[in-house]
Amino acid sequence: MADLEHSSPAVRHPRSGATIITAILLAGLTLAGCAMMPEERQSFSQPATAGLAITRDQLVGRWGIASFHDEKDRKRTEAQARAGCSQPYVITKGPTNGVMMHVADDPNLYELALKRGPDGKTYIGFEAPAGHPQDREVLSFNGDLLVMRFVDPDANRRYGTFIFARCSG
Repeated sequence: MADLEHSSPAVRHPRSGATIITAILLAGLTLAGCAMMPEERQSFSQPATAGLAITRDQLVGRWGIASFHDEKDRKRTEAQARAGCSQPYVITKGPTNGVMMHVADDPNLYELALKRGPDGKTYIGFEAPAGHPQDREVLSFNGDLLVMRFVDPDANRRYGTFIFARCSG
């Protein structure tokens, strides 16, 4: 027993080396996460909103909605969207800094963020980098008409380009 008291710590605690290696690996992974570019970290934790052509408060309200596939149908679709105010789509503020809206193929409401892509375009979608396949790209906004489309080619093919017309009152 006297020999064990004078033995090296590695002999008395064979797992101490594994513990040290695990701690080093965890520290390395933590530092790797910190080494992300600031704009990459921001897109995951809080959407970049500087320079956006639209704000959350501008989206909140009642909207008539219609969609088109061919640009030649745009004017007619704008009229249909305005007529949709008889049964408006309501966008509300989300619990954090987003807006409550539906996403493709899902009847549930989700909080979506306004995001600015590296290309300068504005997107609305989940907390992910701007331009993610589940995002909508904002094509234009003038306060009364919001035009956007899904980034995902399949969803865009199925749903077309959306026109949201602000409802009065």
